[in-house]
Amino acid sequence: MGLDHIISSNSSYKRLWRLAQPYLRTRENQVHTRISAALALSLIEQEGGEQQIVIPAIILHDVGWKCVPEDVQLKAFGPNASAPDLNRTHEVEGVKIARDLLKQVSYDRSICCEILAIIDGHDSRSEALSLNDALVKDADKLWRYTPEGLAIDINRFGETFEEGLARLEDHLGSWFLTASGRNMAAELLHQRRRDNR
Repeated sequence: MGLDHIISSNSSYKRLWRLAQPYLRTRENQVHTRISAALALSLIEQEGGEQQIVIPAIILHDVGWKCVPEDVQLKAFGPNASAPDLNRTHEVEGVKIARDLLKQVSYDRSICCEILAIIDGHDSRSEALSLNDALVKDADKLWRYTPEGLAIDINRFGETFEEGLARLEDHLGSWFLTASGRNMAAELLHQRRRDNR
């Protein structure tokens, strides 16, 4: 089941997706979020987890980047990051924005706290609070291994294709919290290597 089908078949997801769009118009986050959400669905199918928590969390996880000026965003993440506090800023601001958007769609209050906790540490916290958190973290990083993610990252980091592949290879063993996430990343990396032949 694809992301478009999930979003169109669930009125809350559809409204969240629409409300999130203005906040995702930075840092290629519209592309990133769409792909990461599709990857999250695949991880849910393989690992379990709760779709009603994972999908809203992945839709909203990067809305806080809109509060970080674009001219300093590259200092917050990537191989040359020099201001990790800015990365933390996007999580803190993202929680505030996500809380408001979840209220606007009258999302189930009993699970909003877990969604917001996931957003609050999706980059800065290395351990997972739950399986749902692990799935969001893995989907967020898996996107880097897709053709779109790799192309965007090597462009913004000023890397060659080979340097981008080496960076992904270096993190293959440390970025992923689930077996499915690691396996998917390894397969996607294998595909990117084939793309380079």
